Amino acid sequence: MHLSKKHTYVFIISLLGILAFMLEIDKLSYSLNDWVTILTLTGAVLLLNHYYIQLPPKGNTLSMDSSVFLASLFLFGLDLTLMVLALHAIIFIFTQRKSEWWENLINFSIYSLMIIFSYQLFILAGGSVGSVSLTNLVPYIVALGIYFLTNTILVGIYFLLAASESLIEVFEGMLKETISTYVSTLLLSIVLLILLDSQGKFGLFLFISISFMLSQAFKQHFELYKDISNKANKDYLTGLNNHGYFKELFEKEISIARESGQPLSVGLLDLDDFKKYNDLYGHIQGDQLLKEFGALLIKESAAKSYTVARYGGEEFSILMPNTVASDAYQFLSDLRKKINDTYFKGVEALPYGCLSFSAGVAQRQNDTYSISELLNKADEAMYFAKAQGKNLVQIYQTQFKSLDDSQSFEKQLEEAEQQLKIFLSKDVYTYRHSKRVFQYAVDFGRKLSLSDHEQRIFTLGALIHDIGKLEIPRDVINKKGKLEPHEWEMVKKHVTWGKEIISTNKELEELIPLVELHHERYDGKGYPYGLQGENIPKLARLLCIVDSFDAMTTERPYQRTKSFDEAIQELRVCAGNQFDSQYVEPFIQMIEERYFLKEGKELALHH
Repeated sequence: MHLSKKHTYVFIISLLGILAFMLEIDKLSYSLNDWVTILTLTGAVLLLNHYYIQLPPKGNTLSMDSSVFLASLFLFGLDLTLMVLALHAIIFIFTQRKSEWWENLINFSIYSLMIIFSYQLFILAGGSVGSVSLTNLVPYIVALGIYFLTNTILVGIYFLLAASESLIEVFEGMLKETISTYVSTLLLSIVLLILLDSQGKFGLFLFISISFMLSQAFKQHFELYKDISNKANKDYLTGLNNHGYFKELFEKEISIARESGQPLSVGLLDLDDFKKYNDLYGHIQGDQLLKEFGALLIKESAAKSYTVARYGGEEFSILMPNTVASDAYQFLSDLRKKINDTYFKGVEALPYGCLSFSAGVAQRQNDTYSISELLNKADEAMYFAKAQGKNLVQIYQTQFKSLDDSQSFEKQLEEAEQQLKIFLSKDVYTYRHSKRVFQYAVDFGRKLSLSDHEQRIFTLGALIHDIGKLEIPRDVINKKGKLEPHEWEMVKKHVTWGKEIISTNKELEELIPLVELHHERYDGKGYPYGLQGENIPKLARLLCIVDSFDAMTTERPYQRTKSFDEAIQELRVCAGNQFDSQYVEPFIQMIEERYFLKEGKELALHH
């Protein structure tokens, strides 16, 4: 049978842990006093495992069993401590049958290796087993450090093999989430060591009593925190997730989908004719209808592990991880039919004689820029469903863009031109550069046969892509010669400043990816985010080619101008690195067709 890397790792660590345990255990016969100590410490470990401390916000747990193992190690030595571990493991297997046998085995093995490595380093550092002594301070610290490090490495490698994350991401996540709790546990082992040394078994009793009280106090604190957190994240009327928390979850899911390559779809639902229902029966009954509809949404979505939220008013949203648009459409269509067939008080007065909703579905693409972009697409599909007569589900298509796009384009183009003219008084180069990039974008879009909507976004984005440079001081933007490092960092910020300027106008929201991401590189070495490959939106990848070509072929204070031939050669050299190679040749063809005379001379751009 083929074993995965994860299972192979579990087998190897389990084998190493058991062998190490068998080699280090010296005796199996103990005095009565030793057995009393072993049983007392074993009971303490079992109790501390049961009465753990629960920590907000993520519900991480702090079990102080390691404190007992380490205190025992320093006071009674390796042999007795390993016997406590073995006895605890045997009892745990028979009392906690929910865990798989191999989970108990690897847990025992990892603890064995942690305890043995800590003891060996403790002795090598000059530590002596027995009473507490200041001379043991450095050996204590060394042993505690190796205990933590061994756990981090062994557990971290397991998660690395089980997940698709990189080694650095796994260890960063572990250190961020566990280091504070681990340090607390290890320091408490010193406290227990002192109590055991001075008060014997009564000291252990005091330690367990304090741990129990802390466990109860933290449990109450965590429950209170969870209750407050739920209230903050839930819609007070329906009990569903609220708009803000849904977006927070959405951000996490879109990051997971981007890293794993798994599909992700989102659906927006709007109850049809809800205003009419409210007018007929009043808001109290309307609220009751929302509650019942929300409860049915949760029930149907739970089977698929989908996340449901009240998006606002009578609008609801469903987040569907690992789901393609066609499957999301099927789910919502089945749900729509079920809603139609379910009786809700008073719905017979509605136009369809039943409760209905209109819904839109959008699926994340590789170049999806943000959750706002995906939600906007789902929203457009939903309103298209409304326009088609309601009680429908639609999957987003670019054709859903409103038919007055061509009319609004002229208005937006005029507004963009007005904003661009501000450059005339500050930076003539950027003004002229933007005009040329605009013209290139018009021709390149036609060459690629972009849809009307994509062409509108591409050309408008090209026109104002450098608008953030308005925030750069004149002495920097017009400087002759090479920029200083701090000046270059300032220039790089123009993409972020441009995004902030564009964000103030909701009508220009779709231009944000082009303004903010036109300096991202296909190989991931661009800025501001270092996005790579098709994670960069398609139009931003196109604009990167156009922008770079014009920058190369136009006089700039800090760089020699290239001829068209030289710039074309540079584009080909950088294809697949700086630029998306699939669009480099079509752009070059467009340049050769439209901007070269038959003799090969370059044509001037006319405006």
